Amino acid sequence: QVQLVEAGGGLVQAGGSLRLSCAASGRTFSRYAMGWFRQAPGKEGGFVAAISRSGGYTPYIDSVEGRFTISLDNAKNTVYLQMNSLNPEDTAVYYCAAGRPSLSWTTMRSYDYWGQGTQVTVSS
Repeated sequence: QVQLVEAGGGLVQAGGSLRLSCAASGRTFSRYAMGWFRQAPGKEGGFVAAISRSGGYTPYIDSVEGRFTISLDNAKNTVYLQMNSLNPEDTAVYYCAAGRPSLSWTTMRSYDYWGQGTQVTVSS
């Protein structure tokens, strides 16, 4: 069993940065890959980034590659999403997720556990 709690969202100006965190609890945390998804009414959303259990595989959606970085701190049982060069199109609720995406790393159905979400708003 895994429980996830996100933090770090807020309001920033275009071009600014935020770092989201997702604290995980549970003795089986090390068995799961981690991912970040986002949702916003009337805007494109879905998969953002993911990281394998070893940290060696980190896929990103094209629109954030080069701007966002996902990382994992095993000692703190926490995953991060460093977001740089933010633009208004990044405005959304961001969710972290844990799962075992053996077939697809980019679909919500591949993940079993979800956090409550944290709001990110980027002003123009």
